[in-house]
Amino acid sequence: MIWFDLVTPKSVLFFIPMIKEIEKQGRKVLITAREGAGYSEVVELLRLYDMEFVNRGEFGGAGLKDKLHASIERQKALMEFVTLYEIDRLVCLCSVDANRVAFGLGIPVINFYDIPLSDYQTNFRKALPQARLTLPLSSKVFKPFVVPEEIFLRFSLDEEQIFDYEFIDPLIWLKDFKPDFSYVEKVLTPFQLDLTKPLIVIREEEYKSSYVDKKYPILYEALEEIKEQTDGNIIIIPRYESEYLKREFPFATVLEEKVIIQHLLAFADLFIGGGGTLNTEACYFNTPTISTRSFICHYDKYQIDNGLMVWVNTKPELLYRVEELLSMDKENKRNIFDDMKIDIPKIVDAILKD
Repeated sequence: MIWFDLVTPKSVLFFIPMIKEIEKQGRKVLITAREGAGYSEVVELLRLYDMEFVNRGEFGGAGLKDKLHASIERQKALMEFVTLYEIDRLVCLCSVDANRVAFGLGIPVINFYDIPLSDYQTNFRKALPQARLTLPLSSKVFKPFVVPEEIFLRFSLDEEQIFDYEFIDPLIWLKDFKPDFSYVEKVLTPFQLDLTKPLIVIREEEYKSSYVDKKYPILYEALEEIKEQTDGNIIIIPRYESEYLKREFPFATVLEEKVIIQHLLAFADLFIGGGGTLNTEACYFNTPTISTRSFICHYDKYQIDNGLMVWVNTKPELLYRVEELLSMDKENKRNIFDDMKIDIPKIVDAILKD
């Protein structure tokens, strides 16, 4: 049985095609997940895509002590649960808890990871905690072509353990996606918005994640001025709790129910994101994209260098870029994603090969 531990929304979307291919080959799959107070995106996505899963453990919140406590408790819960099955390998996006349990039980660990550093060079002082706690435990590691192999070698891996793939992660679920504006209208109709005005979609940074130093204020401080400057529809996709966003930004529309957000990204006039995955998705659709992330990683840099995204770290620069990008016509053009290749059976064969 192949065990997948899915602990982020991205991991759900990323692994669904592989899980289906593995099941098509007649292998059984076990999916575990987690949630917690103010963090239910993962399980909501799994339900949205009709994936069977078992919830074990919780998300630990913002404080380091809370995170450590939740992690220890989750490891205990996972250990007790997975030993009920004959697991022959773990596959995940560097889930710390699952890595520790699998390694401790002698289960081979297969990690996929596109962001080992919060840096686009090879500065190992910027290594993410998840990378330090998982990559050295790997039997195999899969990475996108944009991340240098040197980084993974420095995590005590040998060359034969490192596998490249020729695409940036979100392409795996976007390549067959067909945007539908009627879906956007259905989602936004209850809010009685004027859809002739600019559609500006906003996503917060993962400020509760252990790889983000603190909650950076520039996006929050600029939102009211962006509204005044553009007279656009401000649509916020919450990352955690939504109530405080509704209180702080009554002029914005806060999406509380889980929706297929890619439709919105495809038809947005502008996307402002503090993370990685939705930024890349917006770039895929040629939607003008501003990154307010507190760092630039390798795939961020690749998208910036190819003219699909700009990065800002001050409020004045953010406001300037909003005005600049909204004044441009959105182009339906070929971009870097058109030349990327995805071979799911090849990846699955490499996962299953002993």
